Amino acid sequence: MLTVGDRFPEFSLKAVASADIQTAFTDISHEDDQGSWKVFFFYPKDFTFICPTEIIEFDRLQKDFEKLNAKVYGVSTDSEFVHLAWRQNHPGLKNLSIPLLSDIKKDLSEALGILDEHEGVCLRATYIVDPTGTIRSVTVNDLSVGRNIPETLRTLEALQTNELTPCNWNPGDEVLKVA
Repeated sequence: MLTVGDRFPEFSLKAVASADIQTAFTDISHEDDQGSWKVFFFYPKDFTFICPTEIIEFDRLQKDFEKLNAKVYGVSTDSEFVHLAWRQNHPGLKNLSIPLLSDIKKDLSEALGILDEHEGVCLRATYIVDPTGTIRSVTVNDLSVGRNIPETLRTLEALQTNELTPCNWNPGDEVLKVA
């Protein structure tokens, strides 16, 4: 599995950026949003139970991520057509501001090393990638455990301090100073 300090792989994927069939589909690649931090959250499947709770929470906090110059992307191995159908049929997903990327060939998931070997779907992995394309944080959960999106935001903020942040640090708290 790729981890902290590794380069996030190059990719080019179809994405669903809206629930409107006329404007839904777009291409997103590693070259988009250069100069920005990126948060990629991988989830197992569309039309499931835990996944929409995470996607909705990432979307709810989207403005907070934007304030930190971070773009948020959801990714699964479902097709862009399945993403669109799910968005059109789930009330909480219709008006998302974050794109859902389709890694249907599993190239990106395999390059990252986050495919569940039994199910053949992505684990619940979250990658925070800095503007140079370097992975700065990775968390991976079992398929049955939803992630803590405010913790992802807190981790991004801690990384952006470029300081030593102690246990339980929160934005506005003191950082550690080396004497």
